[in-house]
Amino acid sequence: MRPRRLALAAGVALVACQCARAGPAVYAIDPTHTFVNFEVAHFGTSTSRGRFERIQGSVQFDRAGKAGRVEIAIASASVSTGVAALDNRLRGADFLDSATYPNASFVAEGFGFAGDTVTEVAGTLTLRGMALPLTLKANNFNCYLSPLLLRETCGGNFEARLQPSRWGLAVGPVVPDSVRLLVQVEAIRQ
Repeated sequence: MRPRRLALAAGVALVACQCARAGPAVYAIDPTHTFVNFEVAHFGTSTSRGRFERIQGSVQFDRAGKAGRVEIAIASASVSTGVAALDNRLRGADFLDSATYPNASFVAEGFGFAGDTVTEVAGTLTLRGMALPLTLKANNFNCYLSPLLLRETCGGNFEARLQPSRWGLAVGPVVPDSVRLLVQVEAIRQ
């Protein structure tokens, strides 16, 4: 067997062995595959999109126990819409107030399942120092053996709607009171 195939076979065996163990596994958020994207109506015409560029955190995931814990930190100043003037406005005191609140966070312990499939993650989103409940619905979720890292990687696409005014953000034509969040996340087993 060639060395690369042998290493891949060993990695598969290791992941299979680790998955069989009971209890939660710890995963580190992969910042190269994790983004919080948002969409808002732009003055009633088109859709404006943006995302947060710097995200870190961890996930504890117990597939057998159908439970977990998510802890995510999002650098509020990393907001990026592709329009510098809008990014600066979003970082300002009326919106994210990045100077006072450099991080937003999402902490969750409510994992919903349909069979063995994650369907939602319910937790608390903290923006501008205010913590309110938020449930992310899973559009898909899967775990796989990364051929590059030879470690289990889990992730998916999640979605939610939120009202920025609930967190004290100024709403109006620039940021309406309905924001669609699209969260893409992958985490690598440690």
